Amino acid sequence: MSKSKKQRVYTKEFKEEAIKLAMKSASYAQVAQSLDIPIGTLYGWIEQLKKTSSTTSDSDPIVSTTILLEENKRLAKALAQAQEEAALLKKAAADPIGHCNISCNLSIGG
Repeated sequence: MSKSKKQRVYTKEFKEEAIKLAMKSASYAQVAQSLDIPIGTLYGWIEQLKKTSSTTSDSDPIVSTTILLEENKRLAKALAQAQEEAALLKKAAADPIGHCNISCNLSIGG
């Protein structure tokens, strides 16, 4: 016998709050786990919002806020990656005692 899963029903308000939390969080998985919802369900709600936001006006504050939060999250990740790369390049440019690894030929008098 196969066990049938009972499909849970979520209110519109619950979905909106879950999406807001996910957009503010570093991990969708953490939000889904803390709210006791499947990660796929949360992703589905976010994707559905993205699709509807492209067809609705920007006058809807939930849609506008969610889009801005998502863009903010994407930009924060990009900034963190750029900062990490810059730090790595800075370390690579200096040897263990802090001298620059770039060779320079200086000639005095000539």
